Amino acid sequence: MRSWIGRTQSVEDFVAPWPAKALIATLDERDPEPRMGNPLPPLWHWLYFLEVAPASKIGPDGHGERGDFLPPIDLPRRMWAGSRFRFDGEPIRIGETARRVSTIKSIEPKSGATGAMVFVTVQHTLSGPRGTALIEEHDIVYREAAKPGEAVRDPKAAPTDSTTAKTIVPDPVLLFRFSALTFNGHRIHYDQPYVTGVEGYPGLIVHGPLMGLLQIELARRATPARTPATFEFRALSPVFAGAPLTVAARREPDGSLTTWIANAKGGLAQLGKATFR
Repeated sequence: MRSWIGRTQSVEDFVAPWPAKALIATLDERDPEPRMGNPLPPLWHWLYFLEVAPASKIGPDGHGERGDFLPPIDLPRRMWAGSRFRFDGEPIRIGETARRVSTIKSIEPKSGATGAMVFVTVQHTLSGPRGTALIEEHDIVYREAAKPGEAVRDPKAAPTDSTTAKTIVPDPVLLFRFSALTFNGHRIHYDQPYVTGVEGYPGLIVHGPLMGLLQIELARRATPARTPATFEFRALSPVFAGAPLTVAARREPDGSLTTWIANAKGGLAQLGKATFR
């Protein structure tokens, strides 16, 4: 599979206002309606450059079949393991045409408590009329099929010393709307019989990128006078729909914010960090 390292893909898209308007409603924020020329907030580029695999090319998990851009790794379960962002230039603005160039940077096999895994890292470079706007590294993990009786392990406890926090209940409607906005057909987010019977989880799984978006939204709203310079998050344990989750942040002495997601039992589900200019 390492022969796939270096493979690239380029996508161009028009940054229309409607997806941003729909995300504001999905996150239940009271932001003003997005206008042409408004800068796109951090991570909102996920609403654009969407993969549009034909219905005849959809795999059993709802994703597009592997072997086009991503390598055909023979492990059935796929999850978003984490991302790292560097906001280098001027942000892309609504009403502009932008380009995303994606490159497969690494493919690494590993083994863990649940068996064999393969991590694929893809670098996305986004640019607009003023040059490069951000660089994202996206980690994807492929895992073995669920074993009979396999249980989700309890994560370690999340920090309790946040300086700002927000609790929400991610219900199936929220998961559906985010899947629709990002054209994400992964069945673990909406198909209860599939996620419990095939993938072995106890319920619908909250998207890792949705939680990452909640983390950077909390961080940027807590620091309105500054501009994000970098952001990263790493998924540690799945979060399931129907139970409260808490998105929290702690201000550090250097001005950065450590961010995390705590599940309903106080377990650490996702950990991240934001720095600012």
